[in-house]
Amino acid sequence: MAAEDGSHLWLRLPANAHAQISAPRQSPTLDIAVKELQRAWTGAPVQLIIQKDKQLQPEGFRIQYKDNKVVLTSPTETGLLYASYHLLRLQETGQSLNDSQVIENPAYNLRILNHWDNMDRTIERGYAGQSLWNWEELPNTLSDRYEAYARANASIGINGTVLNNVNASPKILSAEYLQKVKALADIFRPYGLRVYLSVNFASPMALDSLSTADPLNKEVIRWWKNKVKEVYRIIPDFGGFLVKANSEGQPGPCDFGRTHAEGANMLADALKPYNGIVMWRAFVYSPSDADRAKQAYLEFKPLDGQFRKNVIVQVKNGPIDFQPREPYSPLFGAMQHTPLMAEFQVTQEYLGHSNHIAYLAPMWKEFFEFVAPASLKAIAGVANIGTDVNWCGHTFAQANWYAFGRLAWQPSLSSESIADEWLKQTFNPIEDLRQLKKMMLDSHEAVVNYMMPLGLHHIFAWGHHYGPEPWCSVPSARPDWLPSYYHNADKQGIGFDRSSKGSNAVAQYPENLAKQYNNINTCPEEYLLWFHHAPWTYRMKSGRSLWDELCYHYDKGVHQVREFQKIWDAAEKYIDAERFREVQSHLKIQARDAVWWKDACLLYFQGFSGMPIPHDIERPIHELKDLQKVHLPISNYECPTKELLNKNR
Repeated sequence: MAAEDGSHLWLRLPANAHAQISAPRQSPTLDIAVKELQRAWTGAPVQLIIQKDKQLQPEGFRIQYKDNKVVLTSPTETGLLYASYHLLRLQETGQSLNDSQVIENPAYNLRILNHWDNMDRTIERGYAGQSLWNWEELPNTLSDRYEAYARANASIGINGTVLNNVNASPKILSAEYLQKVKALADIFRPYGLRVYLSVNFASPMALDSLSTADPLNKEVIRWWKNKVKEVYRIIPDFGGFLVKANSEGQPGPCDFGRTHAEGANMLADALKPYNGIVMWRAFVYSPSDADRAKQAYLEFKPLDGQFRKNVIVQVKNGPIDFQPREPYSPLFGAMQHTPLMAEFQVTQEYLGHSNHIAYLAPMWKEFFEFVAPASLKAIAGVANIGTDVNWCGHTFAQANWYAFGRLAWQPSLSSESIADEWLKQTFNPIEDLRQLKKMMLDSHEAVVNYMMPLGLHHIFAWGHHYGPEPWCSVPSARPDWLPSYYHNADKQGIGFDRSSKGSNAVAQYPENLAKQYNNINTCPEEYLLWFHHAPWTYRMKSGRSLWDELCYHYDKGVHQVREFQKIWDAAEKYIDAERFREVQSHLKIQARDAVWWKDACLLYFQGFSGMPIPHDIERPIHELKDLQKVHLPISNYECPTKELLNKNR
C-alpha cells in the first residue's frame, strides 16, 4: 500500500474525478465547493442551487437525486460547501443516493474550536507539536497548513475558531497582532470559519496603562469600545471574545468588586453593534468551599438572568475538570434564563495525552443523556491540533476532532455511526470494520478502568497530568490541587463524600438525581466514589467488596488494551505500513501505561484497605517504592515519548 503520513486526515479523497458541476456565479466559497466536487465526486452530474427553503437554516442543506442529477440546495454559500463535503462523505462511506434525499440542519449556530495556543507557539495541554499559528512570520508568510486546517473544519461543519489560549496575553489585541489575526481570518473566511479571540480582562491596564480594569469605570468602558471598533475595522466578520476571568490567577471583574455578569456585560455592550458575542467561562474554583465541584454553581447560579443576550456562559461538561468520567455539571439546567454552551476537551489532558487511544464520542454522548441538546446555545471543544504531520499526535486522536465536529453539528448522531464514518474515510477499504470499531467504542471505558474506575478522579501526576500519583504531596500546594483531596483514602474506605452528610454537592442536581446520588445504595456505581466515601468492604452489585471490584476494574482495563493490540495487529494487511507502525507503537506505550496505573493505584490503596489483591488478577510487576520515585521531566505543553518513559519509569 502507498505510504501515508496521516496529514490528509479523513479527507483522503479520490483525485481527477472531473465531475460535471453546475453552479451559480462563482465566489471564493463556491469555488471551493466546485473544486472539491470536481476532484473527488465520481457519481452523477451535480447541480448547486442557492434558494430559500423553510426547512433549511442558513447553514443547512438538502441533497437530492433526481433526473440523473444530484442537486445540492442551501440558502447560503457556506451551506452549499457543507453539502458538498457531506455528499463526498456519503460517497466515501458507501451510502447510496438513488431515489432519496438528505436534509441536514445544524443543531447549533455556533460550533467552535478553542485553541489553548500561546504566543510563543507552545500549546497548553497540547500533545501534537507546536501551535499552527506562526506569529513571528504572520502576516507576511502564510503556511499551506492554514488553509488545510480551515478545509478540515469545514468538512465536519465547525464554523468558529478561538485562536489563542484562555490564559490570554494582552498583546493579542495590539495593532501588530490584529494584522496577524486578519491574515488568518482572510484564509478561513471562504470556508465559513469565523475567528474569535481569548482576551485578558486587564488588557486596558497592560496595553494602555489604565489604572484599573473595573468594568463599570467609564474610561475602561471607552477603551473596550474603541478596541472593539478597531478589531471590526480590520476583521469585519470577527466573532467575538472568549474570557477566562478570576480563575487560576487570571484577572477579572471580581478583582474590582464586580460580578461575572457585570464584567461580561461590559464586553457584550461593546460587541453588540457588530453582532459580536462574549463567551464567558464558568471554570472557577475556590479553596474557600469544602468542595471544589460546587464552586461554579455557587458563583454563577445567583447570576442567572443578569447577562446580556449576546453573552453565552461556557461550562465544562463536568463540575471538576475534564476527568475521564464525571457526572455532568449541575449548572446545566440550573440557569434557565442564561444561554449556555458546553465545553468539551478534545485534547486528551487526562486521558493519556496523544499516547493513548481514547475515542471520546461515547463520553460526550453520555453527557447528552443528562443534558438535552436543545437546552444549549452552542458547543465548544478544546482543540487537539498542532504542527505534527498527522495534526493530532496519534492517528486515532484525529477521530476526536472529527467526532467533535459531527456531534456539534448533530448531537443525535451515534458514537457507532461516527466511528464508522471516520474509519471508512481514514483507512483503505477494510472488509470488516467491526473489530476496529469495537476497539474505538471500548477505548474510553478502558481508560476509565485502568486509571480511575468507580468514580475516582483527579489522581494524576502533579502539573503535567501524565501517569498516576495518588500519593502526591507538594508543600504549600492548595489542597484541591492534590489527589488526596479527591480520593480521601483511609483505613475505613475511599471516595469523596458529596452526599447530604458530606459536602452536599448532590443538592445542586435536580431532585430526582439528587435523591438517587445521595443514597449509596442507589448511586450508579460509575459515580460511586464521586459522591460517597465508601467502606472497603461495601458490597457491590457484583457481590464483590468495593476493594475487590476496584481491583477487577483495573485488571480489566489492562486486558482491554492488550485486546486492542491484537485487534490492531490483525488489521495490518489493510493499513499502510507507516500508520500501522505508528499506532502499534502507541499501543505498546498504552499497554505499559495501563499496567503502571494498575500497579500504582492498587499497591498504594492497598496500604489503606489492608486487603489482598484477588488471586485471579494479574500480579503487580512493580514495587510501590519504585513507582513513587517516578517524576517525568515534562511540561504541560508536551506528550512524553517512548524513550523518555522507558528511561524514567
